[in-house]
Amino acid sequence: MRWILGIETSCDETSVAVLEGRVVRSSVVASQAGLHARWGGVVPEAAARQHVERLQPVLQQALDEAEISLKAVDAIAVTNRPGLVGALVVGLACAKGLAFALRKPLVGVHHLEGHLYSAFLTTPDEPIPFPHLALIVSGGHTELVLAHDHARYTLVGETLDDAAGEAFDKVARLLELGYPGGPAIDRLAKQGDPKAFRFPRAWLDGTPNFSFSGLKTAVLREVESQRAQGALGAQTVADLCASFQQAVVEVLVRKTVQTAQTLGVKTVTVVGGVAANSVVQSQMQSACQQAELALYIPPPQYCTDNAAMIALAGYFRLLGGERADYDLDAYASERLGQALAQPIGVARKRSSAPKTN
Repeated sequence: MRWILGIETSCDETSVAVLEGRVVRSSVVASQAGLHARWGGVVPEAAARQHVERLQPVLQQALDEAEISLKAVDAIAVTNRPGLVGALVVGLACAKGLAFALRKPLVGVHHLEGHLYSAFLTTPDEPIPFPHLALIVSGGHTELVLAHDHARYTLVGETLDDAAGEAFDKVARLLELGYPGGPAIDRLAKQGDPKAFRFPRAWLDGTPNFSFSGLKTAVLREVESQRAQGALGAQTVADLCASFQQAVVEVLVRKTVQTAQTLGVKTVTVVGGVAANSVVQSQMQSACQQAELALYIPPPQYCTDNAAMIALAGYFRLLGGERADYDLDAYASERLGQALAQPIGVARKRSSAPKTN
């Protein structure tokens, strides 16, 4: 199984990648961020139409950059869950058509499993050891997943309301920073004081679950207060960004490290779009180093949605003998792995931070 073609169309990135074994030979991503910025978020119908228009040229570019022809492809991996169904169907139709025409194996990939494998893309010669704990943190997901082995996962913790990336987007909208909100907040936060505003942290009695809804509401109230006072100037906006970002990152880092320690694993990965945040990276590195945990974070181009991670996840499933039929369907939602029957408790150090939001 030498050449793997990956296709990703779960949301607003049209992406195709070619892997030679575990090595990325091309990874092309056509983002729709500019299109959806006018609405402040992804419009499903518009996203699906853009995938229809862009998939063929993106496919050809990926093949050209990898310097192979379609006939050389050995197998095809495609995201089929979870995501926007209309968008997923576009990628699925293309993958099925190629697999049928080329008489090549086809495999469906869970989008979050793809994110888990994004950390493996930079370690083709030294695989990340199992078991390890993965923090998946993106616009639609905030989850802690224990990866026992390839294709064997346990969901350890998850958000009870907003995902971290969703909270970034909503706060950016409050501050009129545009879409997507994560990069804008990260950039402005560098000019602000993370201690200027003391926003709540939701520790949820030490469980590995997350909640960002209360934090978002606290920011809303502060923005309204500052605006009413005529004090919402550039520096105040930067301070709000820095303080909000620190509240999110502090929870992500502490819960991840403490959960890893509770589970007894020695390796942590952080994946998904929010993994590209500079403060997430720096504070997670510091905390893992102090806790003597090995940390893997993919480079920015593999944090956001991309087909290289889908191709790699598909590669391992294909090696395990998995094959999909042509009736492979698209699904809007599906958990990755089994949830723990009983939530684990995580001992939390005493802190002056609020216990809940």
